[in-house]
Amino acid sequence: MERPWFKHIVEGNPQEIDIPEISLTQLFNQSVEKFRNHTAITFFNKRYTYGELDSLVKRAASGLKKLGVEKGDRVALMLPNCPQYPISYFASLMCGATIVQINPMYKSSELLHVLNDSQAKVLIVLDQLLPIAESILDDTPVSITIDVSFESGCKFNQLLQDPGDDVPSTKINPKEDVAVLQYTGGTTGRSKGAMLTHYNLVANTLQSSATSQVKTRPGEERVLTISPLFHVYGMTSGMNLTFYNGGNLILVPKFEVEQVVNIIEQTKPTVFPGVPTMYIALLQYYKTKKFDLSCLNTCISGSAPLPVQVLNLFNKVSGSTVAEGYGLSEAAPVTHRNPISGLQKPGSIGIPIPNTDARIVDIGTGEHTLPIGEVGELIIKGPQIMKGYLGMPEETAQAIRNGWLYTGDLAKMDDDGFFYIVGRKKEMILASGFNVYPIEVEDVIYSHPKVLEAAVIGVPDEYRGETVKAVVVLKENETLEENELISFCRERLAAYKVPSIISFVDELPKTAVGKILKRKLQEHYSKS
Repeated sequence: MERPWFKHIVEGNPQEIDIPEISLTQLFNQSVEKFRNHTAITFFNKRYTYGELDSLVKRAASGLKKLGVEKGDRVALMLPNCPQYPISYFASLMCGATIVQINPMYKSSELLHVLNDSQAKVLIVLDQLLPIAESILDDTPVSITIDVSFESGCKFNQLLQDPGDDVPSTKINPKEDVAVLQYTGGTTGRSKGAMLTHYNLVANTLQSSATSQVKTRPGEERVLTISPLFHVYGMTSGMNLTFYNGGNLILVPKFEVEQVVNIIEQTKPTVFPGVPTMYIALLQYYKTKKFDLSCLNTCISGSAPLPVQVLNLFNKVSGSTVAEGYGLSEAAPVTHRNPISGLQKPGSIGIPIPNTDARIVDIGTGEHTLPIGEVGELIIKGPQIMKGYLGMPEETAQAIRNGWLYTGDLAKMDDDGFFYIVGRKKEMILASGFNVYPIEVEDVIYSHPKVLEAAVIGVPDEYRGETVKAVVVLKENETLEENELISFCRERLAAYKVPSIISFVDELPKTAVGKILKRKLQEHYSKS
């Protein structure tokens, strides 16, 4: 297979790398040995060295073992970015458990599905989210709940009082044992657990590191980590990559632009793995109050397309170069990235990272590689590709064929081997970097007693990339205000899934067999 992108790999960065068959905890332990006295985490005014972090991880692992956590158990983390996240993550992995990533914005019905589907035994949850969790825990397999508070007195702090005298020494098979269940949407809208093995995540950490080898200074980088660790992008490009390089993980629990600017001024980060909405908000704030971004050496944008004008303006203001990339949960997640120096193509997702192949195939059969410049489905092969979807063999067989992951994204490749995403086969909406699956939102709208029909689509939005729009037909003689229906949705859905625009119409366009033509709605409302 021809790989025209090879000629654009920056000198000093490898085309291929060796990936050891080790566990994520072994990778972490290597960093602890190399960088013991370096700062591992900064969380507001609190700092932890690698040695201190290692001690806390071992105490937590010993405590979890005494609570009965053992190999194969599922430990669900429902936390914002805070030190307790990496401590819980590596302590659970040390026990041989599998991490279940949970979005803290989930409502009870969403949480119920993930806990049951994953068969989670343990839930480590922020104390403020306990009421949501407690409302459904009796209907789940969860038998151990550990609350996390930034004050004293929570169960997590009690866990850290463990003397660390019983640290597990669990044997891990890196290529078979699942380290993380990363939930992502299905064609049916039901979210499914992508099984990421230790090998997948170690591979993607090392692959990601190899794309910036010429710029990274081991033990010296300060990484501004606002992208949530529960999201596969924050987990790999933020936490795992930073720890591998002995960097300082600057954890920020929530994106509030003024607070983020203060953190930038105080901590002088050198690396920023962000999403488009963050870059847009920082630029908007910069217009009103100038601040110094010259500390940034490497900026990465992932999770959603970054408007070219935003990329160019941020480069100008910061003096750095934002390298846009691409990934998906099923690939742990990174597969493509613009070179951090040398040729870059704004608007492109860049070139495949080391040990990764990519092709554009026909949409019909998915078997024929298309010529350069033609649009088809993007498929990917590499050591970062998931083991499969938990308990869903048919969906797995559809997604992975002959070792190739079928992304469902429509793309094209140019003569230089740079790839461009042009659309999605799925109807998924990407709002502020979060996946929104229309059927989930439609199910909620349909549950309103006054609604007859509904279709949910994504429409362009300057800030969020896309925003959620609902087109609704009411039952005869019923009236309903837009804000009433939005409030109804807000009570039942995570904030990023709630429609921000609702249009009431007399009828929806349909095929002869009665299927709603979302494409027509998309065309109409994207123009208007």
